[in-house]
Amino acid sequence: MTTISEAITTIKKAESDAYKLIEDTKAKSSEMIQEAKSKSKETIEKAKEEANSDAEKITFEAETKAKKEAYNINNQTKEKVEISKGEAIRMVDEAAEIIVKSIL
Repeated sequence: MTTISEAITTIKKAESDAYKLIEDTKAKSSEMIQEAKSKSKETIEKAKEEANSDAEKITFEAETKAKKEAYNINNQTKEKVEISKGEAIRMVDEAAEIIVKSIL
């Protein structure tokens, strides 16, 4: 009878150990899931920050390039206006000379 009693005790202990192992595994699993969720949130936030930073950099570069282009266009336009003005003044002088010659 001692053998059967010992066997039952051993079986109950094994069963208890198995339940404990299951509970420990569930707890560890939940902990690992929470840690994974936390890390994924951190990764997403970091990616968002990097994307925002990149977007700001790209926007700044585009604005700088546009300002340079606008400055160059403005300078070219001023030069063309001055050339046109000079030609117009020369033409006025020529026209006045022609008119004066034809009157005299």
